[in-house]
Amino acid sequence: MAERKGIILAGGRATRMYPITTVVSKQLLPIFDKPMIYYPLSVLMLAGIREVLIIVNPEDHNSFQELLGDGSNFGIQITYKIQLEPKGIAEAFVIAEDFLKNDASFLILGDNLFIGSGLGRNLSQVEFKYGSHIFLYEVDNPSDYGNVEMNNQGQIIGIYEKPLTPKSKYVVPGLYICDATARERVKNLKPSARGELEITDLLKTYLEENLLTSTILTRGTVWLDTGSARNLYTASEYVRVIQERQGTQIACLEEIALLNGWITESKLKNLPSFSFKSPYGDYIRNLVS
Repeated sequence: MAERKGIILAGGRATRMYPITTVVSKQLLPIFDKPMIYYPLSVLMLAGIREVLIIVNPEDHNSFQELLGDGSNFGIQITYKIQLEPKGIAEAFVIAEDFLKNDASFLILGDNLFIGSGLGRNLSQVEFKYGSHIFLYEVDNPSDYGNVEMNNQGQIIGIYEKPLTPKSKYVVPGLYICDATARERVKNLKPSARGELEITDLLKTYLEENLLTSTILTRGTVWLDTGSARNLYTASEYVRVIQERQGTQIACLEEIALLNGWITESKLKNLPSFSFKSPYGDYIRNLVS
């Protein structure tokens, strides 16, 4: 299997959430007890990815760097790239060109939460050599997202961006796997009517060559798009309820690193978070007690 790297697209202006995003990146806002960026980063870590690029706005770079550093506290390597202005999700592959080289990559949106037992294991086991692999999720409002049409064999035969008449209840959430040809494909795309390089148009290029495969996320997987203030609140309440009922932490990066064998208990004890006087710090200390 080709090496896979991870990209988190955490740029954009989040104008739908003004005024709370006027002076802070949306991906640094809290989802209950952790910054939003922890959640997509945890998905990549659970999938076994140790090289991650985070794409950020120029004014937010220092804040992300202060929060996550170079990733060594979590046994991974984090680098950063600047997105001067948002030009569409697909642009991430062009920005990441030097980082990716000839490797395949997971692209995850910085405001998307994926939560579910065995999710990381399922992602890491996706059979993938070349082309693009996407994940499908069943929703009641498919016209709000990228919608797919499938034949009787469950194969994708069409992708449509926010169609007025959806072809199915399945949509493409903000998680994609693409091979090393993605950046060249994006360079050949024409901006859409809204002036963006659409991820749907990129996926169509793979579909036209029969190089697009998919996996339907199970009902045990929760996908939350936190691109609005209402959804931000919903996600926070969901995380709070699950954590308090189960006594576990969702998206605890230190725990994932420890379970993956990327850091030792000795390393964990020397991390700043080990001394946090908060429920999060208490949880981390309990990992070695």
